[in-house]
Amino acid sequence: MKITAARVLVCCPGRNFVTLLVETDQGVTGIGDATLNGRELAVASYLTDHVIPNLIGRDPSRIEDMWQFLYRGSYWRRGPVQLSAVSAVDTALWDIKAKMAGMPLYQLLGGKSRERVLVYGHANGGTLEETVEAVGRYIDMGYKAIRAQSGIPGIEKAYGVARGTLHYEPADAALPTETVWDTPKYLRFAPKLFEALRKEYGEEPELLHDVHHRLTPNEAAQLGKSLEDYRLFWMEDPTPAENQQAFRLIRERTTTPIAVGEIFNTIWDAKELIENQLIDYIRTTVLRAGGITHLRRIADLASLYQIRTGSHGATDLSPVTMGAALHFDTWVPNFGIQEYMRHSDETDAVFPHDYHFADGFLHCGETPGHGVTIDEELAAKYPYSPAQLPVARLEDGTMWSW
Repeated sequence: MKITAARVLVCCPGRNFVTLLVETDQGVTGIGDATLNGRELAVASYLTDHVIPNLIGRDPSRIEDMWQFLYRGSYWRRGPVQLSAVSAVDTALWDIKAKMAGMPLYQLLGGKSRERVLVYGHANGGTLEETVEAVGRYIDMGYKAIRAQSGIPGIEKAYGVARGTLHYEPADAALPTETVWDTPKYLRFAPKLFEALRKEYGEEPELLHDVHHRLTPNEAAQLGKSLEDYRLFWMEDPTPAENQQAFRLIRERTTTPIAVGEIFNTIWDAKELIENQLIDYIRTTVLRAGGITHLRRIADLASLYQIRTGSHGATDLSPVTMGAALHFDTWVPNFGIQEYMRHSDETDAVFPHDYHFADGFLHCGETPGHGVTIDEELAAKYPYSPAQLPVARLEDGTMWSW
C-alpha cells in the first residue's frame, strides 16, 4: 500500500480551516485537520511545500515511522506550525488504517474505556446577569459541565464573550483587534460571578473558568483561593506556562484544580508540569500536539501522576479533530473531560460527521475511521478569509497576554 497523492484544502465556512487529504493506491483516503487559528496559511504552506513531497510513495500503515520522520527528521522542530502539520498527517494515517481494518478508530487504540465522553460547553454574557442566564440555557440543553465567562465592569471586549449565542470565534479581523485588560478589576469580579452561579444553580453543575494566561503566579494563587468555596472543576491557564515552576507557587496556595496545555505542542512542553504534579488536567490536543500518536504518550505520562485529560475543543479545530479526539477520549484510561464548542451550521455541513451530543455527553460513531469527511464541493463555496486573533494591552499601553 502506498500514498499516491496528498492535498491541502483551506476553506472558511464561518471560520478558517485547513484540511489535509491523503490518498492511497487502494482507493482509501484519510483526512486530517491542520488548522492554526490566525496562522492557517503558514501551516498550509508547510504541508504543501515541505511535507507532502515527502509523503508520496510511502507506506501509510507505518504511522510511527512517519511521525518520527516528520518530527525527528526535521532539524527545525517543536513549533506550532510544524506540529499542526504533523498532527494532520498522523490523524489522516490513523483514519486510513482504521478504514482498512473496517473498524472505528477507538478499536485500533485498544477499545473502549467508557461508553460516552463528558463534555463542557461555553456559557457567556456581557454582564454577570447575562452569564447566569446563559449557564441556565446550557443546563436546559443537558450539559452537566459548563465554562462560564463574563464581561467585566470597566473592561471592554472581555475574553470569552461571544458575539452570538452558541458560537464563539475570537479571530475577528484581518489585523489584530486591540483590547484592554485590567487585572484588579477582574480579580474583584470573578468570585462574584461564581457566587451568583452557585446561588442560582446549586452544587450540581460542574463549573469551569478560563483565565487565558492573564495573571502572574501570585495573582493566580489569589484567584484560585477566592474561588475555592465555589468548587470549580478547574481554573484554566492561570498564568503563562513558559516558566513551569511558576505553577508551584499556585499549587501551594490553592486547592482549586488547574488545567493547562491547549497551546502545548509536545510532551516536553508538559513534562515538568506533569512530573512535579503541578496541574490536574492536561489540555493538549490531537490537532496541536502531534496527532494521536504523540497525544497517547502525553496521556500515558500524565496517568503515572493521576493527571487526567481535558483536551481543547474550541471552534479553532474542525470537526475532523473533534471526531478523532472523541475516539481518543473513548479509549484513553485517564480521561477527564472534553471541551465542546459547537460549530456553525455551515461548518457542520462542510464536515459531515457521525458523532453526536446527548444528555451532556458526546458519543463517537461506529463508522470505520474517525467518522468525519469533507464535502469538497461545498467547501469550495467558502474561500479563505484573513482573520487574526486579538491582542491585549494594559490601560497604560503595555502589551499583555491575550
